[in-house]
Formats: sequence, C-alpha cells, structure tokens
Amino acid sequence: MVEPATDLDDRDAPPSKPIATVPPPLGPATRGPWLVGGAVTAVLLLLAGRYGYHRDELYFLLCGRHLDWGYVDQGPLVPALARLADTIAPGNLVVLRTPSALIAGAAVVLVAAIAREFGGGRAAQLFAAFLGAVAGIVLAPGHLLSTTTVDLLVWLAAAWCAVRMLRTGDSRWALGVGLTLGLGMLNKLLPGLLAVGLLAGVALGGPRRLLRDRWVYAAAGIVAVLAAPYLVWQAAHGFPQLSVASQIAGGDSSYSGRVDALTLQLVIISPYAVPIWIAGLVALLRRPAWRAYRAIGWAWLVVFAIVLLAGGKGYYDAPLLLVATAAGAVVTAEWAGRGAVRARRAVLAAGAAVAVAGSAILLLPTLPADRLPGFVVDVNYDAGETIGWPAFADSLAAVHRGLPPEQQQRAVILTGNYGEAGAVARYGPQRGLPRAYSGHNSMAGFGRPPADADVVIAVGWARPDQLRNWFTEVTEAGRIDQRVEVDNDENGLPIFVCRGLRQPWAQIWDSEVRHAG
Repeated sequence: MVEPATDLDDRDAPPSKPIATVPPPLGPATRGPWLVGGAVTAVLLLLAGRYGYHRDELYFLLCGRHLDWGYVDQGPLVPALARLADTIAPGNLVVLRTPSALIAGAAVVLVAAIAREFGGGRAAQLFAAFLGAVAGIVLAPGHLLSTTTVDLLVWLAAAWCAVRMLRTGDSRWALGVGLTLGLGMLNKLLPGLLAVGLLAGVALGGPRRLLRDRWVYAAAGIVAVLAAPYLVWQAAHGFPQLSVASQIAGGDSSYSGRVDALTLQLVIISPYAVPIWIAGLVALLRRPAWRAYRAIGWAWLVVFAIVLLAGGKGYYDAPLLLVATAAGAVVTAEWAGRGAVRARRAVLAAGAAVAVAGSAILLLPTLPADRLPGFVVDVNYDAGETIGWPAFADSLAAVHRGLPPEQQQRAVILTGNYGEAGAVARYGPQRGLPRAYSGHNSMAGFGRPPADADVVIAVGWARPDQLRNWFTEVTEAGRIDQRVEVDNDENGLPIFVCRGLRQPWAQIWDSEVRHAG
C-alpha cells in the first residue's frame, strides 16, 4: 500500500491544492452492502407496526400540527416528516416509520462505503455492512421516527464526504460535508458537535492546511445559511435548547450521565463490535498507510470527550463509532485472511451469530409485548415506551367517566410529559376525553388550559406535592393500568383529580408549569 505524502505542517502549499500527492487506494465496488442494507429496511418495515407509538413519535405528531422553524428541543425536520406521514395515512405506524427504515438501510450502505474508502475489499465491505446491520444505533432508531435516526444519516454522510476528501486530497468535498451538516442542523444542533470534532481532528492529526482552505470556509458558510432559520428561532425564544441540554447534563433524561456515556460505548454498536472498532480506531491513529485519516480518529476522541465532560447522551458520538467500526472491519478482514484462517473465521462467525440473535431480541419488537422480559427494557429503554398507550388512555377515560356530568364538561387533562399529552391527542377523542395540556418542552407553547378550567385530571406526577401548589384539592382517583407487565414511565402512575385553582393559569403556566427536559 502506498503511503500518502501528507505534510501536516505544510504551510506553503496553496490552500486548495490536493492534500495528498498519491491518494490511498479505493476498495473495489460490490453489491453486497446494498443487499444487506435492503434487507435491514425490509425487516424494519415488516416490524414497523409492532407494539405501538413511542412517546417521542406522539410528540412529533403534535409538533407537526404546529409547524414552525424550531421547537424547544429540535428543529423542524422530523415534525414535518410526521405531519407528512400522518397526512398521507393518518394513524398508520408503518407509513410513519418508513423514513426511518429507509435511513437505517442507507446507514448500512454508508458504513460499507466508508470501509471502501479505507481500501477495504469486498469481504471487508460486506463485513462492515453486517456490523452496521446489527448495530444498536442503527436498528433501535430505525424502528422509530426519531431525530436520532436523522442524525445518524447526517453524521455518516458527512463522515463519508470527509473521509473521501482526506483520501483524494480534493478539498471540494468539504462542500458535501457542509451541505450535509447544514441540513442536519434543521433536525438538531448536534451536527455542530461533529463539525467541532472534525476541525479539531484536522488540527491535531492534519492536514492542517485544510484549516485555511477556501472550500472549507465555503462549507462553513453553507452550514451557517442552512442552519439560520432554526438558530434564529432559538435566539428569538431565548435559546430554550440550552435548558434542555442542562437537564440532560444533570442526568434527568434517558441515556444521559457520564456512567451511561461510558457504558453505551460498549453496547451502542454491539458488544461483538467493541474489539473491532477499537482496532479500527488504533489503525486510524497509528497505521502509517492511513496517515491521511488520522483526523477521523481524533474527531471521535474529541467528540466523545465533549460528550463525557458536558454530560450529554451517550449515543451522541455513536455515528463516529460506526466510522471506526468501518475501519475495524478492514483490519479484521485482513486478520481473518492470514494465519489460521479457518479458526479465525469460525470465531468471527460464531460471534456474528450471537450478535444477530441479541439484536433481534433486544433491539427489535420480535417478542410479544405482553410477555416482554424485563431485561429487554433494561437494555432498550425505548422498547418499553412503545407499549400500552391505548390502555393509558383507557385509564384516564375511566377517571373522566367517574366525574359528575357538570364537571366532565369543563374538565381538562394535565400531563407531566409530552408523550402523555400526545397519547391523549391520539387516543382520547374516541374515548370522549377532553384536550390534554402539558408544560413539557414545546407543548407549553401549544396552549394552556382555558381560564375557567378548574377541574383537572392530572397524570405524570408520581406524588401530588407539586399539584398542591396549584390546586386547593388534589385527590388520587385511579392508577394507570397498561394491562401488561412492563416497566415504563407510565405503568402504575397515579391519576389525580384536582379542583380549585390557587392562581389563574395565565400566572402559573410559564413560571411554574412550563419545564424542559
């Protein structure tokens, strides 16, 4: 293999000249990864209707009814997708989740394409596609309409452009990075973290002349222009995303906290893939023939350090781990092709079989919802959040029917989080439930209860302490019964009937009821 001539401190070269005089070789083209990606999409579509809505999907559907350039915790992209899907086929989970299934298949192909950029042959590319196909960060978000799913595609596409730029020395590929990151910023601000990681990676691992390249500056301009609508919205509303980030950093959210961030690195791709992505990371940082790619290895180290120190969610860096996994697939394919070939391939095959079984059980809705083992929810929190929403609405309807007729007419529902409000919006009308309100994230901006709403059915508070600050009478009137043994955030919660507002809604809504997280 020819080592690229990359002088990390060549300050005399014109900024738009090639980075390497002799680019590393590109692997051969193969159809295998496309077949694997297509299989992943097909499986996800077949399982898309299993269980039910995730709390975030219920929230996205509500956000889609209030289309805007931004929301407290996200950009406009996923709510717009939810609105489109629900317009095409109202209440159809398969249609709602089709974009995610397609994105997951595309992610598998991109992982293999990155392995090809690293010089991987057909076997390495197919192995990289397989590792992507069983990865937790691909399958779990691929089953749901999620901002995480879109982020996965954005990061992988930007990483592929970056790797191609480093391999070929053509800095015009920076425009691809900028376009992808800019569009991704309309989903969430996390692509900015990838931009920081890539720039830091170039500063640490080279080629540093990219930091002065006009195409890189043009790419930064593209990001700024495309991200402007969401950033302007955030600025006009006092950057509420910072409050959400603060709650996440405090550990008050799923998959957040430094311990979780460390643990997730070992499982977010697959336990089977850990030695593979470690080998890939080491090769990116140390292999002489891959000197051109050192910025990619440093980028993951920088991004993970930021996530760890800032207390972000442990899966934020996972797409870059898939890039390291692609590199590791090349290294592993080389390892499997020398020495005791049969024994080495047998070890890989046995581990692959275990990885497939584990992914099918833990990451996909293959087991019956009414007999879902507790360890599945322990590993995959989101699985529990897709079960029991119709029964949740039934529990609220039973309490509502128990109110005197005159109170039923003026009652409203107050929920602790956006998913509960979304469930009432989805399942409440056919059960005769009144409108649900919530102060959680963007739900607070979708309206507060009418001034005369002095009878409230409240759910989402494990204890009535906070409710007693707002009402003179707080009585437990029932409990959420989802009719299955699942340990999620709603099952078994008390339902309170509250009467007698201490202060008008207009006074307490923004100051007390509104909350982020």
